Amino acid sequence: MRVCVQRVSEASVTIDGEVVGAIGRGLLVLLGVGQGDGEAHARWLAEKTAGLRIFEDAAGKMNLGLAEIGGAMLVVSQFTLLGDCRRGRRPSFAAAAPPELAERLYQVFVETVRATGVQVATGRFRQTMQVSLVNDGPVTLIIDSADPSVHA
Repeated sequence: MRVCVQRVSEASVTIDGEVVGAIGRGLLVLLGVGQGDGEAHARWLAEKTAGLRIFEDAAGKMNLGLAEIGGAMLVVSQFTLLGDCRRGRRPSFAAAAPPELAERLYQVFVETVRATGVQVATGRFRQTMQVSLVNDGPVTLIIDSADPSVHA
């Protein structure tokens, strides 16, 4: 699994002109599920993401997490995070998980974040979405659960 995490002052996702998910201060998380990913990857990545200390404290240091600032998370599925652009000009998405597995693990990720007490908004799986955000910083991180040593 791979996430692109962006610290935002606000973010929303719209489908066919309807806002289906929106947050104020917090994290926009674009989530891609790969072949071979499982529930352990989803839970680990959710806890890691929810616990990131990337908000500034009174001294201006990135030292606070979502819970400490009362922030929220907007999670949007994005299989294109698994795109391989090393050859040719058209990305290969062969590394992306089949939709049924990806949707199940997306839900595990969302529920694991909710279990930490963080408010979570979502897009809709397998839908064309328009995502709007105001990136705060900007702060953008990529986290990948592919390394098996991180789950030990």
